Amino acid sequence: MKVSVNDKELITLTEIQKKVLQTETSSDVFEEKYKERIAWLLMHKYEQCYKRLRDKWTPVLIAEGAESIPTDPDVFAELIFAREDYKDQKALDEEAKV
Repeated sequence: MKVSVNDKELITLTEIQKKVLQTETSSDVFEEKYKERIAWLLMHKYEQCYKRLRDKWTPVLIAEGAESIPTDPDVFAELIFAREDYKDQKALDEEAKV
């Protein structure tokens, strides 16, 4: 079993590793279960990051007098990312080095 993202292989499970995992997951549903788990992991991380983004920036928008705040996560994120004072983690890390 290979797991890739954007055509870059992240991990390849050997047959022995798969068999070890199949001691607790039926081989009939093995691949489907682990696809679901990987998808859940990414979406859970997204949801947690989005919650922290919203919790950080909503008070800023309110303090600036925003009359409405988008409820759609993508629209809200685009609004924040377009701000001149927004910094992603890479920018914050580089700023901390200085």
